[in-house]
Amino acid sequence: MNILLIGSGGREHALAWKLAQSPRCTTLWASPGNPGIADVIAARGGQGGCVALALTDHGAIAAFCAEHDIGLVVVGPEAPLVDGLADSLRAAGIAVFGPGKAAAQLEGSKGFTKDLCTRAGIPTAGYVRAKSAAEAHAALAQFSLPVVIKADGLAAGKGVVIPQTAEEAAATVDDMFGGAFGGAGAEVVIEEFLEGEEVSLFAITDGSAIVAFGSAQDHKRVGEGDTGPNTGGMGAYSPAPVLTAELEARAMAEIIAPTVTAMAEAGMPYSGVLFAGLMLTADGPKLIEYNCRFGDPECQVLMMRLESDLVDLLDACARGELAGAAAPTLSTESAMTVVVAAKGYPATPVSGGAIANVAVAEAAGAKVFHAGTANAADGTLVAKGGRVLNVTATGASLQAARDRAYAALSEISYADGFWRGDIGWRELARQSDLS
Repeated sequence: MNILLIGSGGREHALAWKLAQSPRCTTLWASPGNPGIADVIAARGGQGGCVALALTDHGAIAAFCAEHDIGLVVVGPEAPLVDGLADSLRAAGIAVFGPGKAAAQLEGSKGFTKDLCTRAGIPTAGYVRAKSAAEAHAALAQFSLPVVIKADGLAAGKGVVIPQTAEEAAATVDDMFGGAFGGAGAEVVIEEFLEGEEVSLFAITDGSAIVAFGSAQDHKRVGEGDTGPNTGGMGAYSPAPVLTAELEARAMAEIIAPTVTAMAEAGMPYSGVLFAGLMLTADGPKLIEYNCRFGDPECQVLMMRLESDLVDLLDACARGELAGAAAPTLSTESAMTVVVAAKGYPATPVSGGAIANVAVAEAAGAKVFHAGTANAADGTLVAKGGRVLNVTATGASLQAARDRAYAALSEISYADGFWRGDIGWRELARQSDLS
């Protein structure tokens, strides 16, 4: 099967790495791809490659698929899904892993998701939607502090602010409606602050059948000890022991399954990966938000643990045949990924810094996924973006995975980079207390 992968980040490198391992993958193309994905394709004998397609030009992508006999398109990032790329390709008779535009509203509009939760009785935080700064300021009076304020639209994982004071909350509202998050902040959702611990649960669904696809915990804050502004994610590990088998079963039954049913009943069946951000409260799991794609960097640790054939799973989902497919098999080992970011991230990251010794790091027992890299004219690998590398390792325990990841990271030469040194700190502290 010829496969086209859409995207250019660490998530897509991890997907390419796993797709390429399938005996069913004949040719792998990526648009736009990155140097790491190009290396994956080259290692298979160069069947395929990275190609520059305008992701908003659905007709050009469909034409490329027809020309290269693409049997499956895997859409990595959320923006093309919210833009309706999957719909356009399906209309052209091309199998796609990823939801259509209507279903992708689960990520594209936080207000849409909250309203769906209300209709379907899905446990989530109390909320108010506001379409103007005046409405938002008035709504703040209904909430105690701290309060959660979210840009309704896509904001690259950064559109959530948790003000601790009334003054901070008012300023946040003004910032969002003032364009701090672009068009994503044209509407906001104000939510009650939930007490508990966050965890990510993944499921694959074709709109009818549903299979669980593992858990993870991300580290959103830029600084150690979970301090500083939110980012797209500074590291992750999988599985997340805090999501016990009992809690996962509850989340699947009380959150995931009702969502899939409600979407189908609304005439917008969801097909693809459903990524639920959960808060584990004293009353059980509650939905924080949905993403309509694999997380980044959660995808990296999930792919490291996946033992079964990714192409089989995604193709069955894309064709509505998930019920007859083998359930995914994940290793019992732990995986951890540490994000190496460019100095200045998430505000104004330094671009162009030279990167060396990636191969040395991988020889030390890790897999280095390229998140924001490019090849300079002289062939040097350089940074291009805020999050640059994802140094990822597995181990028999979370501590072993952590030790391997950080040992490999120490081999990388990148003067403009920084990273958190405490990925996994909560779970490691729990395990230390139990020992």
